[in-house]
Amino acid sequence: MLDAANYTPRLKTQYAETVRPAMKEEFGYKNDMQIPRLDKIVLNIGCGAEAVRDSKKAKSAQEDLTAIAGQKAVVNLAKKSIATFRVRDGMALGTKATLRGNRMYDFLDRLITVALPRVRDFRGLKSSFDGRGNFAMGLKEHIVFPEIDYDKVDEVWGMDIVITTTAPTDAEAKALLKHFNMPFRA
Repeated sequence: MLDAANYTPRLKTQYAETVRPAMKEEFGYKNDMQIPRLDKIVLNIGCGAEAVRDSKKAKSAQEDLTAIAGQKAVVNLAKKSIATFRVRDGMALGTKATLRGNRMYDFLDRLITVALPRVRDFRGLKSSFDGRGNFAMGLKEHIVFPEIDYDKVDEVWGMDIVITTTAPTDAEAKALLKHFNMPFRA
């Protein structure tokens, strides 16, 4: 059994031992606090029309995201009623989880080494940065994660993953993620 107090994720150790020195040399940072690091990873599953028709769908998505994230996912509620979409105020429409610390590094490790290679026809990730050093990607199927038992899934959900870094530019954020072996297209 893992001792939670003494456990350090593989990517966190890799960041401290190899990524930080490589980034400092590559970009010529004078201060160690300038070196970009991962801040958080936000996971989101939007249920949309399925949740409007069946309220149990959002609960199912929450359970799946909780298994993937390793922490309890929060249900997203509608902020106002929209009659044309049959949405009522307070209706569950999706779920999200924000990962920080060791869970963030564990999730990124599973994403890079296990989940992305299982994606059908995967040829690498597009470079979709927001201009401020944050990376966003989407998965069409959440079942690529090993925590999800394919036989017990009632619906296959799409999933958004946003990786927030402290990098001021996209080039620095991309270099940081490349050091973690994120499979970008050439």
